[in-house]
Amino acid sequence: MPILSNVKRVLILRCGALGDLVYATSVIDALRTQYGEDIIIDFITTPGTAKLFEYDFRVNRVFELKHKKIPILLSAQKREIIRHSKKHPYDLLISLEFGKQFKSLIKNIHATHKTGMGLLEPTNIDHASNRAEVTKTYYGDIIDEVILATSKPSLIGVSLSALTKKMTLPLNAIVIAPSNSHNQKQGINYRAWPNKHWRSLMQTLCEQTTVIIVGARGEDAFFDTLKPYPQHNIIDLVGQLSIGELITVVQNAKALICTDSATGHIAAAVDTPTFVLMGPNNPITDSPYQSDTNSVYPLSLELSCSPCYKTEAMKQCQDNICMSQISPEMMLQSLYANHIIKETK
Repeated sequence: MPILSNVKRVLILRCGALGDLVYATSVIDALRTQYGEDIIIDFITTPGTAKLFEYDFRVNRVFELKHKKIPILLSAQKREIIRHSKKHPYDLLISLEFGKQFKSLIKNIHATHKTGMGLLEPTNIDHASNRAEVTKTYYGDIIDEVILATSKPSLIGVSLSALTKKMTLPLNAIVIAPSNSHNQKQGINYRAWPNKHWRSLMQTLCEQTTVIIVGARGEDAFFDTLKPYPQHNIIDLVGQLSIGELITVVQNAKALICTDSATGHIAAAVDTPTFVLMGPNNPITDSPYQSDTNSVYPLSLELSCSPCYKTEAMKQCQDNICMSQISPEMMLQSLYANHIIKETK
């Protein structure tokens, strides 16, 4: 498909996890640069991840799709999307979903041009590159190469003034996000860093700076295992932030430290230095996206058995040494080297 003309209305389909949707936000500014800032951009996404756009003026409307596999006939949400597209036809539909459960929806949406996953077969995909870069490949046919090369995930949260009316927010604190989406699953959380390491790291950091702890609602049981926190320079915001507020807290931090989680992708998208502990996941393909304006520091032991995510080797692993043997001292050395904190003698 050649570069289009007169594109005024675009619908983007992305119904994955929150980190996947952060990757997909690279399309927003690419479209605005290519087709003008008055372009109307709508998204189809899941109910929880839809909150990513709560304060984003660039996104006109978000259609929430809770049950992706339900046929159109039985899905009021899918029928609403189709009805809206019939009444207000789109110039362009970009699919960032491969699943067969989306085929009938894509077919029935009224759009002059349709492209993306399942519709376009790019020949230049480098699956060894970061997943955000792979995502860009699927809308590369309707974006100029120069614009595409500089497109990157970006987010807009609640205004800082609105947030500081709600809470005291010190600037240049270090934010830590110890949890990830696998915390509440049964068995070993292969993305987790040992609690004793988090406690040791927090203790050292609090001797120099304020530390803000963030986590989602419903994760209290996990965070209870990290307590008691250090007595000074700790702000506990676990369960207290919307996604839009989390974006702004992270954006105004000196750095974020996390495991492989959506919070890391958020930090990279708002250009906050991001230090991410990577074990079973690939530090290149799965890491937060490294752009020309941010700094991402994956910390990985690069063991011979890694990456192993979703493989039989991971299922059989009982030691999780790829995470447990990353010491707090290793993380501190990375923070020292990148001038986030000062090394003490």
